[in-house]
Amino acid sequence: MNNPIKNRYEFVLLFDVENGNPNGDPDMGNMPRVDPQTGYGIVTDVCLKRKIRDYVDMVKAGKEGYDIYVKEGVVLNEQHTRAVDKIKPKDPKKPKKDEELKLAKFMCDTFFDIRAFGAVMTLEVNCGQVRGPVQLTFARSQDPIFQQEVTITRQAVANAKDAEKGKTMGKKQIVPYGLYRAEGYVSAHLAKKTTGFSEDDLALLWEALINMFEHDHSASRGKLSAKKLIIFKHDSELGCCQSHILFDKVKIEKIPKDLPPRSFKDYKVTIDRNVPKGVEIIEKL
Repeated sequence: MNNPIKNRYEFVLLFDVENGNPNGDPDMGNMPRVDPQTGYGIVTDVCLKRKIRDYVDMVKAGKEGYDIYVKEGVVLNEQHTRAVDKIKPKDPKKPKKDEELKLAKFMCDTFFDIRAFGAVMTLEVNCGQVRGPVQLTFARSQDPIFQQEVTITRQAVANAKDAEKGKTMGKKQIVPYGLYRAEGYVSAHLAKKTTGFSEDDLALLWEALINMFEHDHSASRGKLSAKKLIIFKHDSELGCCQSHILFDKVKIEKIPKDLPPRSFKDYKVTIDRNVPKGVEIIEKL
């Protein structure tokens, strides 16, 4: 790993789903998440971070400095003991301030997702907390989505008793089509001040955003694809303008307007390249 990044970034990620469920809501029978007031689809930041974590865990498995802190089945206090065994604070539950800083640094150096997203590590084994330089918004669909529940039949059965019933019925929850837009921020200030998020980490983040859906296919998710990754790079640590000014440079128009969209070709994406001085537009997709 190298030195912390020196430039601020914002980015826009466009991804779509065909006949799948990008992010089910367990409070609504796992139906696709939706804004109930508008009908627009939602994918949470937690869902997107999970996919980034899983991609990094896959491509960097076993490589020092790229472990993943938050993943299925992991006991977080056991992750913290790795730092405690290295730093050896007198009281792991209440470390002194200088010890806590050393513990947090060890965790940042060890886990990619802590360097990127930060973490609250004030558990039974206390490693402090850090605020991460990379943050994402909820993704929102460009148009209201149609939540569809599809009935399916099951021919195989689990036991002899069920065999007497014959075929059984089931449900799949899908969105026929939806184009989603997520926006994100990368703070060079926080990278330098807290986690040490580096240029190598940044390159891996862009790689993950482009490829994370390619290794996460399942019957329930349908066809999920990253379509556009548009990055705004500032020429300084603190940046040249407000982020919303740059986000507004990316416009999405639906065509034709009288039919519901069913593919990415039904949209036109334009980028206003008249950006403030000191900002560079980078298209990764």
